[in-house]
Amino acid sequence: MKVSVFRKEHFNAAHRLNNPSWSEEKNQAIFGKCNNPSFHGHNYELFVELLGEIDPDTGYVYDMKILSDLIKEHVLNKFDHKNLNLDTDEFSQLNPTAENIAVVIWNILREKIDRKFELKIRLYETERNFVEYNGN
Repeated sequence: MKVSVFRKEHFNAAHRLNNPSWSEEKNQAIFGKCNNPSFHGHNYELFVELLGEIDPDTGYVYDMKILSDLIKEHVLNKFDHKNLNLDTDEFSQLNPTAENIAVVIWNILREKIDRKFELKIRLYETERNFVEYNGN
């Protein structure tokens, strides 16, 4: 019997979508206002989902306090109130789209969470725009 558990977190970050190998005109055409040279920010909503068996001793799939601590230490402390392009190693050479941010977060947490748990990241960039990544 597998059950999904979810942890919701929040972080704020600035970024600029830009491909340095393209002209300014092409970047503007593709990324629009997200290509602002002065950057722009989002209030990201992060959902971390773990799918696994219920432990018969604890009744938990995963201890949510441990999951919360992992997210805070390895994701929020790294990205919250940061300029993703300028302040993080992860996005110094990687365009910080919502898709890439979700994959980076998944990779960070995958290293910290036992592989017996399936991991999925859902990241809301706005109320209406979100991405999901499950490692596939």
